[in-house]
Amino acid sequence: MPGRAWKFGDNIDTDRISPGRYASLTDPQEYSEHCLEGVDPSFAKNASHGDVIVAGENFGCGSSRERAPVSIKAIGISCVIASSFARTFLRNSINIGLPILECPEASEGIESGDLVDVDLAIGRISDLTTGYEFRAKPIPEFLAEIMAAGGLVGWARIRLGLDPSRA
Repeated sequence: MPGRAWKFGDNIDTDRISPGRYASLTDPQEYSEHCLEGVDPSFAKNASHGDVIVAGENFGCGSSRERAPVSIKAIGISCVIASSFARTFLRNSINIGLPILECPEASEGIESGDLVDVDLAIGRISDLTTGYEFRAKPIPEFLAEIMAAGGLVGWARIRLGLDPSRA
């Protein structure tokens, strides 16, 4: 399902993704209302389910705040594409089931507002606005399984023969 691109630059840290001043909020829907307000105050209000974040180098740097990818997922972002991710953000994203792809070419080529379609299984990123197509390294099968299960807890529940919806 295609979504609109939201483009951000390099070194977008977890405090700008999920500001610390909202750390007392516990409901992901509540704190997602402040997602990326340190970069674009209108983002949380205007992002739609299925939209895509496109960013530069080192997306998610800073503290190991798991609520940063949780707030992105809670808004309904279908995928984050970046030139590179901070290691902890990358792992937190996988653990909570937020699809991410590293693709410097897409990061440079896609602009805010472009309509983007992503095929995670093969790493294809299509900019439907411009007609350009980019290839990211596909997500390894075991990581794709974790993301498809909604994250690490859901994946473990499936592996143990438990109901993943009760995670």
